[in-house]
Amino acid sequence: MDVRIGDILQMKKEHPCGANRFIVLRSGMDFKLKCEGCGHEVMIPRSKAEKNIKKIVREEHNL
Repeated sequence: MDVRIGDILQMKKEHPCGANRFIVLRSGMDFKLKCEGCGHEVMIPRSKAEKNIKKIVREEHNL
């Protein structure tokens, strides 16, 4: 799965604050995600994150 830094991941399950969208801060064997609702940062393994991704929202920048 092609997940890049700056992508917004819409997850199947919600964060305890009620938001289900996370910004990717770091990508590798683990993902560092920031909740769009409360700003909490979490590190989760890539395998677990990829199972829970519903949609990837990518902002295209035209130069």
